[in-house]
Amino acid sequence: MNCESVPICTLSVKSCQYMQLIELFTNLYQVKPKFFVRVPGRVNLIGEHIDYCGYSVCPMALDQDVLLAVSIDTDKMLHLHNTDPKFENYECSIDNIEINIKEKVPHWYQYYLCGVKGILDILPNDVNLTGMKVVVSGNVPQSAGLSSSSALVSAAALATAHSHKLSISKEKMANLCADCERYIGTQGGGMDQAIAFLANEGCAKHIEFNPLRSTDVTLPGRATFVIAHSLISMNKAATADFNCRVIECRLAAQILAYKRGVDWTKIKRLSELQQSLSLNLSQMISLVESTLHEQLYTMDEIVTELGTSFQALEATSLTPNTKQIKTFKLRQRALHVFNEALRVKTFIEVCSRGNAEGDGSNDQVLPTLGRLMSESHESLKELYECSHPQLDRLVELSKNYTFGTRLTGAGWGGCTVSLLSPENVEKYMDFLKENYYKELGIVEGFSSILFATAPRGGACIYV
Repeated sequence: MNCESVPICTLSVKSCQYMQLIELFTNLYQVKPKFFVRVPGRVNLIGEHIDYCGYSVCPMALDQDVLLAVSIDTDKMLHLHNTDPKFENYECSIDNIEINIKEKVPHWYQYYLCGVKGILDILPNDVNLTGMKVVVSGNVPQSAGLSSSSALVSAAALATAHSHKLSISKEKMANLCADCERYIGTQGGGMDQAIAFLANEGCAKHIEFNPLRSTDVTLPGRATFVIAHSLISMNKAATADFNCRVIECRLAAQILAYKRGVDWTKIKRLSELQQSLSLNLSQMISLVESTLHEQLYTMDEIVTELGTSFQALEATSLTPNTKQIKTFKLRQRALHVFNEALRVKTFIEVCSRGNAEGDGSNDQVLPTLGRLMSESHESLKELYECSHPQLDRLVELSKNYTFGTRLTGAGWGGCTVSLLSPENVEKYMDFLKENYYKELGIVEGFSSILFATAPRGGACIYV
């Protein structure tokens, strides 16, 4: 396992973005920033809604990033300023970090506080806390399924660790950031944070969990990916939809465990159940089909199936924002997870096989990868029910130009990712501008909502 810390690099060539950030920071705080933190957004190529079930995924980091300018202060105050004028300034004492989610949609700075708190919770007792002045900038589209919130949490944690001279490996930092994002109520699985810290330039990543480990995935030479924003925003911390899916998968795993004589109270993830039963993914699919029914499960039925009480189930399986849910779809969610895990496995094998055979231009490599992506979207739409009509429209419009298109991220809005050959990129993007965005009144400013992308590097500190 690679246990390197996040790289610290000298900012030798100051881009326009950095120069503007330095000028703004200096005017605001009357001092120059001491260091910068960059954390990329990500696009998940395949493996949606399965990381929190313990299954591997295949994302890549983006050019788009969250960028912090930071100076260290002796007053033990945290000062936050966002370059986006719609976000208010915030300050608090560094030794009194509180994250009280009272509104339906969390404030932007509460994501930042998650990262700060995560680091402060693990600092040795003899470390003196230091204040920080921070300016937050970024161009990862928000509520788009490209990990803008996780990038902000991760950047905050990295800045706090560096300010307190805490050395920590990339893997540990990724795990910590996945855990501390739960302060805001999101029961995610760790993919976003893992790719943010572990990404390597030029490669996607096959990320596996429990324990966290990653392997470079060399994509076929002619593979090009285009991101298209549906312009439907979805904040997964603002509704119970995302956490409901997490709990449905957990309940499915627990009922299957009970039926097979496994102690269901010790099973939290579908992958744990598979390991306990020593079955392959195809056998797990057969088990789901023969055991779980298609109709909705009520809470009372689940309690009866498990031979337990609501109070015991609540303590073992539910979260504060899922206690009120009365009905669950278990068969459909579990079928998506196991089939999607198989698709990830096949996707990685096809990439590896295609590269072994030459330059990856084998006639069947890109169509096969595209088919897997299309099947993924269909499963997310029909079994996991996390698509949106506008996402489905983008998928339909893409069929004549791409090998495959799927929603990426949590869904219910956000973006699609498409696989296509280089010669079709411009034609495809022009087609979407005319046949999707123009109908929504969008005729310019496409750089943040429609763009081609390639794998970029992970988080970095610049001094």
